[in-house]
Amino acid sequence: MAEHSYSSRIVWTGNRGEGTAHYRAYDRTWNIETPGKPVVECSNDPLLGGDPTKPNPEDLLISALSACHMLWYLHYASDAGIRVLGYEDSPDTVGEVLPSGAGRFLRATLRPRITLASGSDTSAADAIHGRIHDVCFIARSVSFPVSYAATYHVG
Repeated sequence: MAEHSYSSRIVWTGNRGEGTAHYRAYDRTWNIETPGKPVVECSNDPLLGGDPTKPNPEDLLISALSACHMLWYLHYASDAGIRVLGYEDSPDTVGEVLPSGAGRFLRATLRPRITLASGSDTSAADAIHGRIHDVCFIARSVSFPVSYAATYHVG
């Protein structure tokens, strides 16, 4: 078994001058700094006072899940001789927040829209999705169910 390591640096950028003197004294913003890559400016969920123009942790998690699925899909399609010409996804998630403020995702549905080369077998293309949860690093790491509802365009 091979181990892989990943690292990043999270830097809080929300100190308005008084730090956390009180709950409304600071912004819920930070940067993700990954060596050799562009900085990603982030914020809290807008429902909790975050900046709606910046990604929040929930956005990042579902985006990572979707991207991991896509990358494995493309790999398996290539191995199977299925030519993918386009792939985009608009995943949906459902979460809950308890009265205590604790939250979690209950489920996620990936909704890839996949363009296949003319003459492609959509049944074979669709069957690939069922194999991905067993290998995708992110999907194997989350505790909520992940399903998919793919659509295809052949042309």
